[in-house]
Amino acid sequence: MDVAQATNYIALAIPIFFLLIGIELLIGKLKETKLYRFNDAVTNISCGIGQQIIGVFSKTILIIGYLYLYEHHRLFTIEHTWFNAFLLFIGVDFFYYWFHRLAHEVSFMWGSHVVHHQSEEYNLSVALRQGWIQAFFSTSFYLPLAFLGFHPVAFVVINQLQTLYQFWIHTKTIDKLPAPFEYVMNTPSHHRVHHGVNPKYIDRNHGGTLIIFDRIFGTFQAEEEEVVYGITTQPKSWNPLWLNLDYWADMFRNVKRATKWSDKIKILIKEPGWKPAELGGPIEGQPVTPQTFKKYDTTIPNGLNYYILFQYLVIMLSTTLFLFGSSKLDFLPKLAAGALILFSLVNLGGLFEAKRWVWYAEHLRLLLITLLGALLLGSVMSSIPIILLGLAFMGLSIIWLNQYRSIFTKTITSLI
Repeated sequence: MDVAQATNYIALAIPIFFLLIGIELLIGKLKETKLYRFNDAVTNISCGIGQQIIGVFSKTILIIGYLYLYEHHRLFTIEHTWFNAFLLFIGVDFFYYWFHRLAHEVSFMWGSHVVHHQSEEYNLSVALRQGWIQAFFSTSFYLPLAFLGFHPVAFVVINQLQTLYQFWIHTKTIDKLPAPFEYVMNTPSHHRVHHGVNPKYIDRNHGGTLIIFDRIFGTFQAEEEEVVYGITTQPKSWNPLWLNLDYWADMFRNVKRATKWSDKIKILIKEPGWKPAELGGPIEGQPVTPQTFKKYDTTIPNGLNYYILFQYLVIMLSTTLFLFGSSKLDFLPKLAAGALILFSLVNLGGLFEAKRWVWYAEHLRLLLITLLGALLLGSVMSSIPIILLGLAFMGLSIIWLNQYRSIFTKTITSLI
């Protein structure tokens, strides 16, 4: 089987993700516990959508190194057996541990992973919050498996299953599990620790599916005090694009400001937050409790939240169609559709923050969606109904949005 034809189990699991998120929401409602904030959950899922969109264009590039090593330099040809699949699973989890650990301990690698930790909540939507360029950093860690002779398709499948396992551990609704399971496997309790900004929890429990590598290499920490979630320096944004760029911008700003070349290099390769004395020194984690930690939040009218929800349902439907149909599109239509989805995610983040620029950008987005939808869907369906549906969607959306123009700026005149 060609690697490009390997089943995308993560995309197939999307309905299950949302079913479980719905169950978690119901549990929170029944227990009268607020597990979700709308703006945070939308941002989490937006980061995941962005990662999947970028993956459509990058997955072939990322697997090239593995394919080359396997085809030309493998030591063995490992057969497809259940035992060998188990060995591959251990190998994937081992190398994931080392990528994940270094992504927390090396500043420039943290830039690829920090997005996953920015949420100050802990629920299943956080599992979907992924850095858009993380795969460009993680893929090289798995190359020894190609050298050993594990088939590329087997690697792609096992790697996806290892990722899927980690979805369910992003929850506060499951307490500690039986001790033997907790000793070997990564669990919600262990992973809550990993997401903690409490000083004793920082850079602990890096395992993916297994927790045994943390126990072996000295990075294990049991869940003890109540976990406070997030990172030490909050980005204070709901914009998924900026959330992927914020740490890089800060890091390279410090590189530019440092006067010594040795310090410039150290800013890149030492632990995240390290700075020379001339720039104020390293950022140290401070004692924190849920009562003293102030979460980032913004408030907009409920009607605008419902507008965002409506648009988001359209975006998720469009994303699903894109992920399952992108292989049938030529490159330019595929690029246009992917870029428009990313543009939509950025706009919704701007709406949460009531940014002035998003008022204009959102009207442009609605126009582009209508035009691109007519072009792409018109080739497989009758074009007139598609155009009418697009115009109705754009008109309804503009009327809805214009009700809240005053919160963006009182000087903007209505565009309708």
